[in-house]
Amino acid sequence: MPDRRGNGRGRRLAERQGLALRQIEDARTIAEQRSIADRRSFTWRTVMFGFLRSRRRDARRATEHEPVFTDWHHPWLFFLAIGIMLMSCLDALFTLTLLNRGAVEANPVMAAMLAKSTTSFAISKMALTGLGILALVFLSRARFMNRFRTGVLLTAAFSGYAVLICYEFVWLSRVL
Repeated sequence: MPDRRGNGRGRRLAERQGLALRQIEDARTIAEQRSIADRRSFTWRTVMFGFLRSRRRDARRATEHEPVFTDWHHPWLFFLAIGIMLMSCLDALFTLTLLNRGAVEANPVMAAMLAKSTTSFAISKMALTGLGILALVFLSRARFMNRFRTGVLLTAAFSGYAVLICYEFVWLSRVL
């Protein structure tokens, strides 16, 4: 007849060893998950939360040399974004005025919108400009082709619009 205490001790020892093995496996799994540099997920909820409660200005981890997505953007980007939108509105106004005076739209996309109606021209112009600005502000710290930050493209767009507005203004002054 087998000894009951011996079987009980053996069973408890096996249970303890099994528990210890599971704890070791769980610890390894956790260690593997933590070894991944960035386990955060990025969703539209993240974007909306970041707009409403912006707090992140710098990198969180030592492995992040330059944070791409932050909650806070430099006020200069706000100035550029508002300036570009205002100049886009002026461009639409000047373009429509010049078209009434006999000019031709050089942009084929906007020419197609003008063929539909002036309302579709204005709406598509503002929507495309606004979406482009939103994307460039959102990605302002990202590097374009590993050469320069995308925020520089906002400055280039602002400068380009300023030149275009001056060009259209000169043509308007000659026509009128």
